[in-house]
Amino acid sequence: MEAQVVIFSAPSGSGKTTIVRKLMERLPGRLGFSISATNRAPRGAEKNGVDYHFLTTEEFRKRIDAEAFLEFEEVYKGTYYGTLKSEVARLHNEGKAVLFDIDAVGGANLKKMFGNKACSFFIMAPSRADLEARLRGRGTESEEHIQKRLSKADWEFEYRTKFDHVIVNDDLDRAVAEVESILLNFLEA
Repeated sequence: MEAQVVIFSAPSGSGKTTIVRKLMERLPGRLGFSISATNRAPRGAEKNGVDYHFLTTEEFRKRIDAEAFLEFEEVYKGTYYGTLKSEVARLHNEGKAVLFDIDAVGGANLKKMFGNKACSFFIMAPSRADLEARLRGRGTESEEHIQKRLSKADWEFEYRTKFDHVIVNDDLDRAVAEVESILLNFLEA
């Protein structure tokens, strides 16, 4: 049996990762988190093999050449993110639905790839002003990076129609409950 796939995409600051973490806590053993690979440096307390597989640019390119990625994108100039085929195989072998926390382009590509074996969510902040406030509230990025993320959010928003469900994260508890309900129906179908 082919693995079930759950895809979460959103502009940075929409609360996607927080929702994913809460779902992982609420549905223990049902979902397996696909750890993405990137060539960017770790931020804050991020750990290799837990938050991301941190690769050098050379290592990332070698894996592209070796066709080790299910999908990959140059999300920002010179900064790559990708899904290793080995991650999907690992989670499938554990009997878990594979959960992706991924950028909008990658999410749309995965949805297209997996079709009805995938349930996809696009998470949105209530407004651009809320999104900006959340990004600034992190206190982890320079003004230049915040502006890049806001600019990217403007065009990522256009991808929302490529997802099964669009969730406005204006109240975290409500958004988590809504996603959990949809997700349980998908997993039990």
